Amino acid sequence: MRIVVSGTHASGKSTLITDFAAVRPGYEVLPDPFEALEETAIDLDAGIFFAQLVVAADRLRARRPGDRVIAERGPLDLLAYLRALDDLGRPTRSPGLLDRGAAITAEAMTAVDLLVLLPLHHRDPIVVGSDEDPELRDATDAALLDLADDPSLTGGARIVELTGSPEERLARLADAAAAD
Repeated sequence: MRIVVSGTHASGKSTLITDFAAVRPGYEVLPDPFEALEETAIDLDAGIFFAQLVVAADRLRARRPGDRVIAERGPLDLLAYLRALDDLGRPTRSPGLLDRGAAITAEAMTAVDLLVLLPLHHRDPIVVGSDEDPELRDATDAALLDLADDPSLTGGARIVELTGSPEERLARLADAAAAD
């Protein structure tokens, strides 16, 4: 099963994936696409999010049906960041990145079996500091949930939204992964 865990920054993706890999050691873990970027001083702008989107898409397109993989972030996450930057009126390197990103996302998401969404939720707060750009975090969360409602962008993946404690999220993900 090809699983993508999606959410804005500080939504619990890494914790969930680490916990899942501990109980399902047969899954290959694909880290956050940010880690694949070679740049050391990175401004979080549309160009960086687009570069991550391309990394996320490429690694999904390389997977075959039946592969057991769980990815931290997929192209839909990074498209949500591009949308959030646009919604917030923050400058971009190229006004065409959002449209190009949507086309890449739509194609790459056809290689995903299960899309796991980790929405921000008032009952499951993960407290973040101001250095985490809470305005961008909230805007990205809203954009991700909106984009996930568009079947042309989710590629037919089964979608599950997880909230609750880390243990509750893990149990629901394990159930969803076992369903296929």
